[in-house]
Amino acid sequence: MNHGKTQLVFFNQCFADRTNILAIFRPLNSICIMIKLFTFVILIFVFSSFTSFSQPKIIFDTDIGGDADDLGALAMLHNYVKRGDCELLAIMIWSTDEYAVPAVDAINRFYLNPNIPIGTRKDPTYTSETNYNKVIADNFEHKLTWNDVPDAIDLYRKILASAADTSITVVTVGPLLNIQRLLQSKADKYSPLNGSELITRKVKGFVMMGGQFPKGKDEWNFNGNMPGVTKYVIENLKVPIVFSGFELGAAIKTGAIFNDIDKDTPLYQGFLYFSEHAPWMKEQFKGKILDNSTFDQTAVLYAINGGVDVLWEKISDGYCEADEKGGNRWVKRENSNHSYLKLIETPEFMAGLIEAIMLNKFEDIVPPEEE
Repeated sequence: MNHGKTQLVFFNQCFADRTNILAIFRPLNSICIMIKLFTFVILIFVFSSFTSFSQPKIIFDTDIGGDADDLGALAMLHNYVKRGDCELLAIMIWSTDEYAVPAVDAINRFYLNPNIPIGTRKDPTYTSETNYNKVIADNFEHKLTWNDVPDAIDLYRKILASAADTSITVVTVGPLLNIQRLLQSKADKYSPLNGSELITRKVKGFVMMGGQFPKGKDEWNFNGNMPGVTKYVIENLKVPIVFSGFELGAAIKTGAIFNDIDKDTPLYQGFLYFSEHAPWMKEQFKGKILDNSTFDQTAVLYAINGGVDVLWEKISDGYCEADEKGGNRWVKRENSNHSYLKLIETPEFMAGLIEAIMLNKFEDIVPPEEE
């Protein structure tokens, strides 16, 4: 973590190149504010007034349980909701771990949002000793099980059908089978449109954590042990897609800071269990939470706050070509609706920023005269 000081200029932007990167800050005019991120202070100079903009309406599609980044991303979303920075319309679960729904329900209740709808993939369930879902379900209040929530596709169609046109942003941080099935869905009681038509009419865009740019192979979210799914989804979606690739989140390490927080929180319990049991983490485990790659949190940060030309570049000179087995490459082409994020800020700064949002440390934002 960077214990120095970083200066940033925040510009007036809105989603899809113009979202204000930290609209979490109330409108301010040419003032300097200070964010205390535990052991270091980031100076932020704001040179222009912030304009108001509508809250992003988010559907979050997650494979929660295997990697702790899903848990961190969901914590961010709840903290954004608390501040009024976005609407979380639903949480869709790709994982069929039988404790995934109880865990998400427990997290929603912990953050005082028990009524956020949950949908799940209705395929056979399983349990895994390496997943942290059970420890969250066992230690925090919940009421819902896998049997109590609807099929994710049914919930997607219900929400999309009732939404205003081009009003919803779908953030996917796991494999894409829910999206493939939604694309292939037929007209039903919610809408006379098929899935492709419904997405095209109602969805503003997708933010996908997945792939590697400009080229990669066998990335989990693009593979998911489901050959051809990502290729189908990317080739059939007609709305804009912004990709946050493996290389971006791999550079940003977060998590160890949770050793200092209340142990009776989903963040602490989930990240600790993950550090001890995840196959790629457990050999380094010494009784404390370890830093881990920050994949899914980057997608959430972009979906809510943007940050183009401040935190990352948005590369838009081509399209993502996916293969059948989780690989992809960036192919140059004009007039594409694909883009990917390329980090321009330091990983240390990004880690501090994302940790602050995961921990709801917005209250530490104070004018310098209050220091």
